[in-house]
Amino acid sequence: MRVLVTGGTGVVGTSAVRALVRHGHSVRILSRHAGREEPGWPPGVEGWVGDVSNEKSIRGSANGCDVVLHLAGIVEEAPGRTFQSVNIDGTRYMVLEAQRCGVRKFVYLSSLGAERGQSAYHKSKYVGEDVVRAFTGDWLVLRPGAVYGPGDEHVSVLLQLVRTLPIVPTVGDGEQPFQPIWHEDLAEALALAVERDDLRCATYELAGPEQTSQNDLVERFRAITGRSAVQGTVPEMLASWGVRALQAIGIEPPISDAQVSMLSEGNVIDPGGRNALTDVFGIAPTRLADGLQWLADDQPEQLPNDGVGDLRRKRFWVDMRDARLDAEQLFEYLREHFAELMPSLVQVKDDHGAIEPLEEGQTVTMEIPVRGQIQVRVAEVMDGRMTMLTLAGHPLAGAVRFLVEDVDGGLRFEIQVYERSATTVDGLVMRTIGSRLQQGVWTGMAENVAKAAGGIASPVQSEVATLDDREASVVQDWAAELSGQLSRNGASSGRS
Repeated sequence: MRVLVTGGTGVVGTSAVRALVRHGHSVRILSRHAGREEPGWPPGVEGWVGDVSNEKSIRGSANGCDVVLHLAGIVEEAPGRTFQSVNIDGTRYMVLEAQRCGVRKFVYLSSLGAERGQSAYHKSKYVGEDVVRAFTGDWLVLRPGAVYGPGDEHVSVLLQLVRTLPIVPTVGDGEQPFQPIWHEDLAEALALAVERDDLRCATYELAGPEQTSQNDLVERFRAITGRSAVQGTVPEMLASWGVRALQAIGIEPPISDAQVSMLSEGNVIDPGGRNALTDVFGIAPTRLADGLQWLADDQPEQLPNDGVGDLRRKRFWVDMRDARLDAEQLFEYLREHFAELMPSLVQVKDDHGAIEPLEEGQTVTMEIPVRGQIQVRVAEVMDGRMTMLTLAGHPLAGAVRFLVEDVDGGLRFEIQVYERSATTVDGLVMRTIGSRLQQGVWTGMAENVAKAAGGIASPVQSEVATLDDREASVVQDWAAELSGQLSRNGASSGRS
């Protein structure tokens, strides 16, 4: 059958689209940026440029579709995008579009605890449920617990805090319970909800097999990452004020004001309640320990457009004569001995047995002074070049390319860095100690590669350039294509 998916590019949506394609369905994604995001979609998925909060833009999007899977929603308001306009009005517009086009089934993603929650987000999702129940065809309302997966806005954030901060802030006493669900488990349930005719006009709660808390997750992430970050508690009221204060000065906080409110409400299936993940959909849920480990290894790429400020290109290169290795041999040596070639102030972690040589799709975790752990993903290995994309939690948004080539009868090893600061705070750090640290790391690596090659090497040279809009657009398109290729190969932001 043909399924229209709204919100098909977020954590839940990306996994749901993959699940639907695996189940043999045709998928159309309604997205504000459908053209730009299409390179990362599975083959055959089509896009429709539209915004659920703009009724005119979605008209016709459900033509020819059997089911609408409505995942679009926001958990935090922003200028022009409110709970009313997106979560409530957007749902109403999609229901009307589904009815106009003769769609037979409407599946709506709500939130566990929506019927009792007092946060503005939960209230808006509960109103959305009432809108969906007025649909004249079959409908389903699914209330999942906190969904976690690569790039989610809660569990992934805690992971990044443990990786990068000496003190990890937790809200209140850190013991507020919630019952997270692994994104791929929910995606499978959504695919079944779309196609099962016996499921109609009903509301189901879905969650993972275990309850957890901020404190529990921080302890688990300490063990996974090998970092001993100290916990610091922040009273709930102060946390809410702090979030607003950071946003007021242009700094994106690690947790939203809505999430602060929802933590205090609890996000669990009541004792004696029915978990539809197992009882209705028959899905064996992912153990929390397994999901957290996968999450630690699989954060999403952080492309140049995800950063702030100017896009810069930095080059570091060394020329060699009379080397004992030729270009092909030196490139293979780089892939096989990457960790050894990094200078001593950077520790390349090998928690699960790194693939040697480095291969496309492999995630590399490094420990660096000041910033803690960072990650990159190998996106390209070919013709004497290897490209890595930075992942969420890295201080930079961009790509690093390593090149080995024949130049004027000798060899050249070159490192090209294309970067924006990931956040405003990271930009401040990079303008001070971060830039000097980066210079030392790449200069040191170039020197180590020259030593490994043997022969006579020139001093390491470097240059920095700020790219204009046209050049920046070319780099962004190139990085997006690499990320899209990883996603299509199942090696990016998800295991399926």
